[in-house]
Amino acid sequence: MEPNVAQPHGSLLAGLNNEQLSAVTWPNKSALVLAGAGSGKTRVLTTRIAWLLTTGQTNPAGVLGVTFTNKAAREMQTRLAAMVPVNVRAMWIGTFHGLCNRFLRLHHRDAGLPNTFQILDSADQLSAIKRLMKSLDVSDERFPPKAVQGFINGNKENGQRADVLSAGDPYTRKLIELYAAYDAQCRREGVVDFAELLLRSYEVLSANQPLRAHYQARFTHILVDEFQDTNRLQYAWLKLLAGDIGSVFAVGDDDQSIYAFRGAEVGNMRSLLTDFAIAEPIRLEQNYRSAGNILAAANALIEHNDGRLGKKLWTDAGDGEPIRLFEAHSDVEEAAFIVDEVKALEREGWRLSDIALLYRSNAQSRVLEHALVNAKLPYRIYGGLRFFERQEVKHALAYLRLIANPDDDNALLRVINVPARGIGARTVENLLAIGREQGVSLWQAACSGGAGRAAGKLADFVALIESLRAKRDDALLTLAETVSLAIEHSGLKAMYEADKKDGEERLANLDELVNAAASYMPDEPANALVEFLTAAALEAGEHQAEAGEDALQLMTVHAAKGLEFSAVFVSGLEEGLFPHENSMAERKGLEEERRLMYVAITRARRRLYLSCAQSRMLHGRSSYPLRSRFLEELPEALLKFLSAKPAPRAERAAWAQPAATPRPTRSANLGGWRIGQSVEHAKFGLGVVIDAEGAGGDDVRLAINFAEHGIKWLDLRYAKLNPA
Repeated sequence: MEPNVAQPHGSLLAGLNNEQLSAVTWPNKSALVLAGAGSGKTRVLTTRIAWLLTTGQTNPAGVLGVTFTNKAAREMQTRLAAMVPVNVRAMWIGTFHGLCNRFLRLHHRDAGLPNTFQILDSADQLSAIKRLMKSLDVSDERFPPKAVQGFINGNKENGQRADVLSAGDPYTRKLIELYAAYDAQCRREGVVDFAELLLRSYEVLSANQPLRAHYQARFTHILVDEFQDTNRLQYAWLKLLAGDIGSVFAVGDDDQSIYAFRGAEVGNMRSLLTDFAIAEPIRLEQNYRSAGNILAAANALIEHNDGRLGKKLWTDAGDGEPIRLFEAHSDVEEAAFIVDEVKALEREGWRLSDIALLYRSNAQSRVLEHALVNAKLPYRIYGGLRFFERQEVKHALAYLRLIANPDDDNALLRVINVPARGIGARTVENLLAIGREQGVSLWQAACSGGAGRAAGKLADFVALIESLRAKRDDALLTLAETVSLAIEHSGLKAMYEADKKDGEERLANLDELVNAAASYMPDEPANALVEFLTAAALEAGEHQAEAGEDALQLMTVHAAKGLEFSAVFVSGLEEGLFPHENSMAERKGLEEERRLMYVAITRARRRLYLSCAQSRMLHGRSSYPLRSRFLEELPEALLKFLSAKPAPRAERAAWAQPAATPRPTRSANLGGWRIGQSVEHAKFGLGVVIDAEGAGGDDVRLAINFAEHGIKWLDLRYAKLNPA
């Protein structure tokens, strides 16, 4: 039902469909908006904020807008600025990590943190863990640092400190000890990792009732984007902030929950309905992106999942083209097919940048890339090495971190001998020992000096950092001038100028860092460096757009989330690959894989290609997988077969049973073999030929039921079989 909307708010709501309008003008109470792919969720979320402000239901200070990426937060702010005359930069709109950082900066004393605390990105955190383990003489073979990192972050994201954990086995007890020691190290150095930002904020709010009451009274409207991606602690943090008086307006899609490996809990959506007394979600089902056949395929696929909140995408744009399906004999042939189709699209006038090649696993890209290089088709791997993760940028940022806070041990360890200044591993070990014995930072240990030649080298390094700090403070340098100063006087610029191989590219990246500093707008100019370093750390995990020629987009399906393209190729649709073999042992894993396939399908606007291969090189070995079950879940009426129509996968699966009865001999020439014949394969052992397909001659594939390996489809052009 369309509400009675008085002017001047009519223009704000113009163009919204009935469901979007209902969501935007929802009464002052909590709501869950099920926003299907391409249904305009960002517009709804932003317009909802503008509606609350323009109707006087709240003021800018009363809004908390939570997103999962800085890009989404910036987009929301940009749209909002065009809708309402408010200072959106002053509003609390950002990522979970960004908002918690802002909270901790304001209340660092309550959190037990220095006001210049720095944030460890994932690589810095791993480095800190390795350093800790070395100091404690813990074997990194028995306790791989990445596993320790995962244990620490996993428990933090569940809201658990080391002191509340217990274990019956020695291995887990050691992990708990390492967690406690890591926490102590971070507190001593005044640094926090990403997971700590949220956990520390939650703990401060939980323990400090007056502070909690202040924020609960302030943020009466909490709006959350991509709610299906929240983990347990994020949801608990939101509930804590909402209290008994705040309303939570959550927008999400349970059918696009694909980040369980990061701790995302799709069950939070049902919990929200119960915890906030929401009778029924608002469903945004009209899709403004994809053609009807693409949406019909997505709907048919996702209906195989249980426990959905339920929605069905539709469009008034027409059915569009059928979905193209191609089954190749090999991954090489699959790649050749994709290249040929891309060339055809290019000839028809399609832009390469509007065409995406999606795959489930990064390992699949090698064959695709090889084919693209040979065809001289430009392409770009989306989600490659990010700007703030590049070596030279991290070196420069480490110097800047030392200017802001010389007690940052990770920053000091990164650049104490970069460029090389004669400070070796033994000197660093001595500093670490002093730090442990005296309970001081490495900077304080370095300031105390050392013995022999090391003392002079350390003194030079200390003098360098102190001079950078003094010049920044005495000359009242701008942020960009401070960055230039660090690059120049640290010796990084000279070092890369001498690098004839990669120096030019690295210097260009350092120049871009200066450009980033020049364009950065701090909230508090006096605190610009700390804010800039914080922004760099928060953006370290996000993709930086690259300028350049029109190029094909290659990426994993996970990386494609949130993107859309005119034409999409989804390759490698085989059992064990997509769905991935790691997911097939449990229902929840398989359902997440199906949601991932749903995401892949709904990236396409006009044309969708699905492909699989009968044989594929994976991880250095040949495999002969069955076609993905997801292909069987698509209505055949929606498909256009670009290769010979294969036998139904259900039949093939039935043949895998040990007691399978051989089917009658085909009339086609089976390359000298016959149905029911016993054969031997060097890798799979003994088996029985149970079926065949192909045109005859060399174009024959045999289905062989191997005693120990089940059904394998082998191409006679490559398979080496012997009569048993």
